[in-house]
Amino acid sequence: MNLKPLCYAVVEVARKAGSFIGEERKTFGQSHVVEKGSRNLVSYVDFTAEKMIVEDLRVLLPEAGFLTEENTVKEQNDSLRWIIDPLDGTTNFIHGLPIFSVSIALEKDGEIVVGVVHEVNLNESFYAWKDGGAYLNGKKIFVTDTNNLKNALCATGFPYEAFPNLERYFNTLKFLFQNSRGIRRLGSAAVDLVYVAAGRLDAFYEYNLNSWDVAAGALVVREAGGSVTDFSGGENYLFGKEIVATNKNVYSEFFKVVTYPPV
Repeated sequence: MNLKPLCYAVVEVARKAGSFIGEERKTFGQSHVVEKGSRNLVSYVDFTAEKMIVEDLRVLLPEAGFLTEENTVKEQNDSLRWIIDPLDGTTNFIHGLPIFSVSIALEKDGEIVVGVVHEVNLNESFYAWKDGGAYLNGKKIFVTDTNNLKNALCATGFPYEAFPNLERYFNTLKFLFQNSRGIRRLGSAAVDLVYVAAGRLDAFYEYNLNSWDVAAGALVVREAGGSVTDFSGGENYLFGKEIVATNKNVYSEFFKVVTYPPV
């Protein structure tokens, strides 16, 4: 499988979906919103964008299966499948906050080999293929060389559902407020990850994420020279619902704060 031209083709698929999403935002209203769960929102834009993406990806790899957020497709192939979030940052989209993205990854034999995140409002396409480096609109990107937490700009996300680690989560935030350059909450994990890859952020962590939130962005971070793990320091960030992504210099310090926050 030739990953480079495949990745470029996926970028075009993501950009096409992003154009649709951007146009729909101009006339979008709250009446189009459906609640999937507490504070977990979806609209016809999510469903339509996902169907568009699936249709285009079927042409690229007819044999591949799909794992998608909105579950609009049933093809299964665990050895070769697309992992898709058609609109990461739906709540931002609904409220007109211009930070949302299209995220598409290709998993082959349990490994992500292509990742594309298209940030709709800035028309920025971040992408990577295995062992090929990471790129933003054709320009190679790298993580920062920040070497301590006090100079690091960090990011996180707030979970939609209650979870048992809330106190630990707030302890981490408290420490980062006092001991880092700052902490941001953008509302799209895919964007957070590629911003780490592009050197706009130094570190990111979040609980309660799904594979479609992180699959593409995590590959972009790694190909940009960064570190990506779960909260045990292992590789189960795709399905373990937790992720840490940083440059390699601050990983150890940031990881300790996230997993064992000072009280």
